[in-house]
Amino acid sequence: MTAPTRIALVVGAVLVLLVGALVLATTLQDRTTPTEQVDTSRPSALVREDSHVLGEEGSSGVTFVEFLDFECEACRAAYPVVEQLREDHAGEVTFVLRYFPLSGHANAEPAALAAEAAARQGQLEAMVDRLYETQPAWGEQDDPKDELFRSYAADLGLDMAQYDADVASADVAARVQRDVDDGLSLDVQGTPTFYVDGRLVQPETVGDLYDAVEDALAR
Repeated sequence: MTAPTRIALVVGAVLVLLVGALVLATTLQDRTTPTEQVDTSRPSALVREDSHVLGEEGSSGVTFVEFLDFECEACRAAYPVVEQLREDHAGEVTFVLRYFPLSGHANAEPAALAAEAAARQGQLEAMVDRLYETQPAWGEQDDPKDELFRSYAADLGLDMAQYDADVASADVAARVQRDVDDGLSLDVQGTPTFYVDGRLVQPETVGDLYDAVEDALAR
């Protein structure tokens, strides 16, 4: 790779992060803010045995938890930031995904069901990436997008009979609802909501998320 090419790639990556940071900062200011106090006597409400860990568990004991809604624009803006944090702290910090589809988003719950169905075939991260990548095409719409999500599953090479059964199953619906119930028990009221090392983080800038992780590691 030539030096000009490397420079172009770096500049492009920086621009993507900056745009994401601006969108995230703006949308975070618009969302409902949860209360600052967290009941740490109920650690299972943050991370359960069946909670989805993205990548490998970290060795530091620090856990980064995000309650998210795939139809939420702020969650989509936060996605590349969280992915960068995962890359920077791979093997060090444990990153946990919790579903929290908001009632005001018609396709948020179907998207969560699609993600959970994909998770049961080892393709959670691929489905998450696809849902965020395509969110502008299906988000903020009232007509059901179940067939669109099903097409994503087919593109990922999932067993479609199993996918269809899982999306329609009471067990998958209950799995998503458990995350929602845990979020409500913690007074989560908007998305994305982040917890780092058991502490609620209410970032106003992207740097606040990075600082929260670094502070937790320093402790």
